Amino acid sequence: MRIILIKIFFIVIICFYQSTAYSKTNDKSEFNHKFLSNYFSALISYDNQNNQKALKYFNLSKTLESKNQTYMKKYLFSMVNDGQINKAIKQIKFWKNNKDSDFFEMNILLLVDALNRKDFKKSKIFLSNLKNLKNSNTYETVIYETLKSYFDLFDKKKIDNESEYNFGRLSIITNAFQNCYLDTEKTNSLFLNLMNSPDGDYSRYLFFYLAKKIKEKKYETAKQISSTIDPIANGLLVLQTKYWVDNLDFEKFNKIFSCENEKHLLSEFFFLIANLYSSDEEYDYSNFYLNIANYLNSNFYYNLTLLFENYFIIENYDASRKILNKFGNSDDMYNWYKIKNISKILYIQENEIRSLRFVESKFNKIKNPSAKIIFDMGNIYKRSKKYEKAIEFYTKAMEQLDQMSASYADILYRRGGSYERIKKYKLSDIDLINSLKIVPNDPYVTNYLAYSWLERNYKIEESLDMLQEAYEQKKNDPYIIDSIGWANYLIKDYQKAEKYLLRALELMPNDPIVNDHYGDILWMLNRKIQARYFWNNALKQEDTEKEMKKKIEEKLLNGISNL
Repeated sequence: MRIILIKIFFIVIICFYQSTAYSKTNDKSEFNHKFLSNYFSALISYDNQNNQKALKYFNLSKTLESKNQTYMKKYLFSMVNDGQINKAIKQIKFWKNNKDSDFFEMNILLLVDALNRKDFKKSKIFLSNLKNLKNSNTYETVIYETLKSYFDLFDKKKIDNESEYNFGRLSIITNAFQNCYLDTEKTNSLFLNLMNSPDGDYSRYLFFYLAKKIKEKKYETAKQISSTIDPIANGLLVLQTKYWVDNLDFEKFNKIFSCENEKHLLSEFFFLIANLYSSDEEYDYSNFYLNIANYLNSNFYYNLTLLFENYFIIENYDASRKILNKFGNSDDMYNWYKIKNISKILYIQENEIRSLRFVESKFNKIKNPSAKIIFDMGNIYKRSKKYEKAIEFYTKAMEQLDQMSASYADILYRRGGSYERIKKYKLSDIDLINSLKIVPNDPYVTNYLAYSWLERNYKIEESLDMLQEAYEQKKNDPYIIDSIGWANYLIKDYQKAEKYLLRALELMPNDPIVNDHYGDILWMLNRKIQARYFWNNALKQEDTEKEMKKKIEEKLLNGISNL
């Protein structure tokens, strides 16, 4: 906090000298204590992502307006991130008339404004400004070059394939959308290549592909594709897309996105840029471009999810909740996304009971909930340690799934884990073994089953073999490493056990089970002082369960030999 305040102080001092230098009167009395206080408050509010409050104080410190770029940029960002884009554009035009300052983001907004008015002549001027203002070492080069390619496309109705720049996956995505704009024969294959890319999860582009099919009135193709979508193991946009197709709500697609709409294409591009900034934890820039994306295509609610996540990460829960409230109740998956995340906020701000009551009350109002929603409720109950309820909901979700699907196997794993927690070991083993029959050698299911056996002192040698197989697949998974270490402890190979547990500790230094296990190993290696240190460390952790605490306290008193 001290560093932030020092930083703000120096900014204020710089602004002081700049404001007086630019001032016609050069009267320092204009820079009074009230101005300082308001500007100081504006900067603090801005850094805290409180855009409304920042705007209030910026408006009270307008001595710097159109004279200081620091003021102008943060004032502009505050307006945009508060959703006041038209006001921001109007303010920029006022500043441009004074010709006192110019920066990259100003011209982005002027470009967006020109596009809204279909003024391509003005657009070229602002593009030229971006070229002169961009910093070659930042995303600004990417933004300028890609925007230039789009406006060349809009103007000439032709894709420029001679660019010296290659921005990797972003260039491939841009090429797909530009081909879609021109409705070329390559469009389908470009989207399909993205969707099936081994380089990452690009399932998002299934939505755009289906939007094109529906635009072409190829409804049967859309329904066939939708039938192949796993109803659980997919992201929000894909599942909402499936819901629309399955319910024959094809009109939604036309309202949300069209490759023929220039604003929609640029909206998607700005979303991608926002995602890049978010990945770099540059949340003010991410939110700036996200708000532009939403301004260009206000019907594409999915893009609000990144805006929510940005605010949630920085713990601005009031702003997070405002974003969530923009999701309506008519689209099941979006509505459920809103409910789940409000519940998360309630958990943080109030308590688990309030959070659970909220999500239960909202769930009970949903007619014919999907497998995904029922599955999520099972997970919520499991996290709340209400294992009987979790089992009930997992069982209901399974009724809607293909019994040989990966999702069915996943629910068997989760239900088996719930049975294990309430000591119904026979039922637990059945579920976990059946899960492995569907997805053989799954390292996480294998680990859970083997560790469960170890805890019961059951099939130790078989468990060790199973864990060795899991370890070969996931050599850096701390839970698997802990399990294989513990298995070696149980067969009294303490040297090997220590090797594994040391690695597990490196990966999870504050995990109570890992600390407890390592303490046991050290005790058997006759390093008893160290053993007690790690047992005590296990006791200090917030998530150490009561039963474990009792066992550790007994070990601290009597050691292991008396247990």
